[in-house]
Amino acid sequence: MVLGGPAEEALGKAEGRDGAMDSALSALYDSGGEGDGERSSRRSAGLGGSAPKVARWLGDIREYFPSTVVQVMQQDAIERLDLTRLLLEPEMLNAVEPDVHLVGTLLSLNRVMPDKTKDAARQVVRTVVEQLEKRIEQKTRAAVTGALNRAARINRPRHADIDWNRTIQANLKHYQAEHRTVIPERLIGYGRRTSAVQRDVVLCVDQSGSMAASVVFSGVFAAVLASMKSLRTSLVVFDTAVVDLTEQLEDPVEVLFGTQLGGGTDINRAIAYSQQLITRPRDSIFVLISDLYEGGVRDQMLRRVAEMTAAGVQVVVLLALSDEGAPAYDHENAAALAALGVPAFACTPDAFPDLMAAAIERRDLKAFAERFADERREGGGR
Repeated sequence: MVLGGPAEEALGKAEGRDGAMDSALSALYDSGGEGDGERSSRRSAGLGGSAPKVARWLGDIREYFPSTVVQVMQQDAIERLDLTRLLLEPEMLNAVEPDVHLVGTLLSLNRVMPDKTKDAARQVVRTVVEQLEKRIEQKTRAAVTGALNRAARINRPRHADIDWNRTIQANLKHYQAEHRTVIPERLIGYGRRTSAVQRDVVLCVDQSGSMAASVVFSGVFAAVLASMKSLRTSLVVFDTAVVDLTEQLEDPVEVLFGTQLGGGTDINRAIAYSQQLITRPRDSIFVLISDLYEGGVRDQMLRRVAEMTAAGVQVVVLLALSDEGAPAYDHENAAALAALGVPAFACTPDAFPDLMAAAIERRDLKAFAERFADERREGGGR
C-alpha cells in the first residue's frame, strides 16, 4: 500500500481489507494525474467533486484508520482536491472527523455557509470546543490560580499571616549555627484571600487565514480565562478591522462564529483599541497572537508596544497558539519587538497555562521562551 500502484506489478494487488485501505489512500494521493489512465482504471479514480462519493470515502477512512490519521487525510483532501465547497453540505459535515483544522475551514466559510448547513457546522465546532476544554481547562485553572496566589504573597505580614515554611526557605542563608536557628531578615506572608479581580487579561488575536488554528485555541482559552472571577478577560480579534468579542465569552462556539477568517492585517489598529481596555497597567497582561505581517503603520505598532511595556503592562507576543511548529512570520518585526524586551515565539496549547502563570508572576518571558524551545527540541517537537 505504501508503495502504491507502481508496486502492483512486482508485488501483486492488495486484496480484502488491505485492498480497501489502498483504494482509500489512492483516491486521495493518486488522483488527478494526467496520462495515467491505466493506473486509474486499476486503482481508484479519485474523489472528484461528488459529494456522495466523498461522504462514502470519509466513512471508509474512519473505519480503516485511527483518528489521528483520519484528521491528516481529511486536511490533505481539503487542500489537494479543493473539497471546501463540499463542506457546505450537511451530509458531508455529518461524515467528517471533527478537529481543529476542520473548524478553521468552517469558520473561513462562515460568510458563505447556507442556512441548512449552519446547524451541522455548529455541532462540529461544539464537539471540538468541548474536546479542547477537557484538554486545557483544569491545567489552566490550576496554573493561573497558583500564580495569582504566589503573586499575592506579602513581605510585611502580620504575625498571624506569616507563611513560616516559605519564610524559612527564603532565609536559610541566615542560619546561625551557634544558636541552631534561622534569623529571618525577610518575612513572607500568605496572600489575603480576595474575590476581587487581580489581573486584567486582553487577548488580541490575528484572524487572517494563516492563523486559523490559533484563532480556535485562543477562543477556547479566552472562554476558560473569562470564567475565572480573579481575572477580567477581554477578547479582541482583528484583520483590517477590529471586533471585540468579550461579551460572547460565555459561549466559545459563539465566539468562534464571531470571527471572520481571512482578509488583511492591521496590528497597529488592534493594539490601539486594546490600549483603551487597559486601565490598570501594572495589573494587566496583553497577549498579541499574530504572525506579525503588518499591513498597518509599523512604526506606530512598535511605539504602542513600547508605551505599554513602559507603563508596566506585561506584554506577550505569540507567533502561533497551536500544536504546529513556528509558522511563517515577519522576522524583522519579531526582532524589533525583542529589542523592546518582548520576545515573540510560537506556543503550544499545553504550554500556554504555564506561560500565563509566568506572565502573572512577571517572570522573565525570554527565559521562558528559550526553555520552551529547548524542551520542544529535546522532545522532537517541530
